[in-house]
This record gives sequence, C-alpha cells and structure tokens, in this order.
Amino acid sequence: MPGGLLINDKFPNLVGSTQSSDSFDLYEHLGNSWGLVFMHPGDFTPVCTTELGQAQKSKGEFDKRNVKCCGFSCNDAESHRGWYVLIEDIKAATNCGDFTIPLFCDPNREHAVSLGVLDQTNKDAKGLPLTVRAAYILKPDKSIALIMYYPASTGRNYDEILRTIDSLQLTVTAKLATPVDWKKGSDALVNFPLSDEQAVETFGEKGFKITEVPSEQGKTLAKHYLRWVATTSDGAPEVQQ
Repeated sequence: MPGGLLINDKFPNLVGSTQSSDSFDLYEHLGNSWGLVFMHPGDFTPVCTTELGQAQKSKGEFDKRNVKCCGFSCNDAESHRGWYVLIEDIKAATNCGDFTIPLFCDPNREHAVSLGVLDQTNKDAKGLPLTVRAAYILKPDKSIALIMYYPASTGRNYDEILRTIDSLQLTVTAKLATPVDWKKGSDALVNFPLSDEQAVETFGEKGFKITEVPSEQGKTLAKHYLRWVATTSDGAPEVQQ
C-alpha cells in the first residue's frame, strides 16, 4: 500500500458513479459539512455488510454533527445496486432500513491506487487487490482531520468514529485537547501551548483545575501541563469566571 494521504492533506474530489447516480461529485455532496469517506473491500461480503448497515443506522448521529458520509469500494454500480437496492441484503441482515449513503464506484481502481488504499495481500477472485477499511474524516475545507485503517478481517467501530468526530469538532474551535477515552461531558485538557495566564483569559479564573505532578513540585511555572476543563453534554467547554 505505497504512498497515501496524510493528515492535513486535502482529500481529492471523487467524481463518477454511485449506486444511484452517474454524475456523483464528492465535493458537491459534502458542501460545507464535515465528511466521512470510508472504504470497504467488497460487496456481498460479511464484515462489509455489517459495517454498511451500522453506517446507515448511525446516520442520525452523523446528521447531528453536520457530517455527510460517502462509502467507497472497487465494485461497479450494478454490484452496489444488487447488494442493497435489488436484493436488499444489507437491510435484511442489519435491520438498517433503506440504505441512503452514496457508495462511490471505483471498479478500475484508479482512485484506490492514487489514494494508496489497496491491500496487495487481499485479492478478489480475479486476483486484483481490494481496499483496506480506510476511513477519512474531513473538515469542511476538505482537508483530512483523521485517518483510520483496519484490515479486511476487522470491522470498524462507529462509536469510536463518532467519538473522534466529537473531539475534532471541539478542538478545532476551542483551545483544548481531549485525553484518552474522552467523551462529551467529561473533562478535556487545556491545549499545551497556552500558559496558565492565557488559560485564565480563555476559560476563567476557576475554569480549569491543575493536576499536581512530581516533576513540577517546588517550581514557579508559567504553564502547568496537566490542566482540566469541564465540558457540557454537548461537548462545549464550561467557562467559569
């Protein structure tokens, strides 16, 4: 899987076919929203069936976060339509209702090659490589905020995808970082570059608490490095003057 995109790179536009359109344009689909572009190795496969069902079930949660989704595989539109429009395997297997997420078609692997998402150890019946389970979270400017790669044998976790979107949307606007296992409503961390004085200006005199650690004991510091800010159930920082 040579090459590939990195965080902060601009994700290229995908123009072509989906299961319901011959003139799909990813940038037009996303508009000014955040985006989730996720790859699956192939249609009519077990793990992918469960994944696409869960993606559809999670659509309401993505909508709440202003995130639009787009799937991607190296199958053609006829295969996609057969899988969940004509035969309705995904709907029957996962009880997800009608599948409405566009699934981009890349049967010639042109885009998969340029994106660097082909797994040369996992091939179809024709001996052609399939994609890994790549997921790209995109900011409204189409730059890549986060990348996840899973092998074909491991289904991705949509709760984790939603959790990371919450973190990304918080930290892109607030001067915060999120600790291990952070979820909305739990404490976040003051962004490391801020001094304690700047943290007071941003979050208020009582807006953050400092964890005392041995390396800082007995020192006069302009910046402590473990400083916690409460967040609301909506994920916003609580400012306390």
